[in-house]
Amino acid sequence: MTDMAYKKVYKKRWEKKKKGIGQYILLLLVFLFTVFCFAPVLLVFISAFTDEMYINQHGFSFFPAVWSMNGMDSVLRYGSQLIRSYGVTIFVTISGTLLGLLIMSMYAFSISRRDFRLSKFLSVFLLIPMLFNGGQLAGYIVFTSWYGLKDSLLLLILPLCVTTMNVIILRTYIANSIPGELMEAATIDGAGDYRTFFQITLPLLKPSLAAVGFMMATAYWNDWQNALLYIVSNNKKPLQLLLINIQKSIEFLLNNNNVPASARAAMGGTIPQYSSTMATVIVVIGPIMVAYPFFQKYFVKGLTVGSVKG
Repeated sequence: MTDMAYKKVYKKRWEKKKKGIGQYILLLLVFLFTVFCFAPVLLVFISAFTDEMYINQHGFSFFPAVWSMNGMDSVLRYGSQLIRSYGVTIFVTISGTLLGLLIMSMYAFSISRRDFRLSKFLSVFLLIPMLFNGGQLAGYIVFTSWYGLKDSLLLLILPLCVTTMNVIILRTYIANSIPGELMEAATIDGAGDYRTFFQITLPLLKPSLAAVGFMMATAYWNDWQNALLYIVSNNKKPLQLLLINIQKSIEFLLNNNNVPASARAAMGGTIPQYSSTMATVIVVIGPIMVAYPFFQKYFVKGLTVGSVKG
């Protein structure tokens, strides 16, 4: 083997080895970043089962010496009310997400059609709520006095049902990722607008629908302000509002010096302020953390394809 050939072989081996080292370094950096992001979540789970006295004396720790179920018990003590609130939140999240996806996808399909005369008008009409807002007081008067929806679950669904940005994402995805020739071919074959939408456009919208649907479901799951304004009945309170009431009850017990000893005894002798807060976080984010991995690939693809191209 000549010196020139040997140098070429050595250079290729060194480049391959250097590329492998770079991949290991990148993998290590990603792993460290993952640990850095996951550490607060792990601390929340550990603190929810840490004794309150230990937290007061030593602070939060990844390796507590004393464990306790008082924090979780303070949340689970609500029993049937907690189950009802879970049911209300699940119903509102599923129904609101499905209804919103149907309305917004049909709206996006309409304004993406170049042959539709009202597409420009509806596009401008869509942007108006994004730029101008009547305010919370005006919305409260309209929903309760004009529509008569006080203490109705519809007020937990309708306000978050349609958002301008989600329609824009769906519209951009349709315009850039679904060939117009495909819709023209369906029209030539005699398909109407509804058949074109439900049989051709909607199945191809799955990545974008999954991304928008996950964002909508998260917004519905975390919403508590609408429930605080409009919901009165206990059997219609969503999970978020119930957990806020639990935290307020614990704060009341802590700040009131006239709390009976029996109430403190029911809490295990010590009112679990910090551990119950962490237990509340677990109850809230648990289902979202379980659902996110199933939507992750659609979430990334739907956002990148539906929002980068203009």
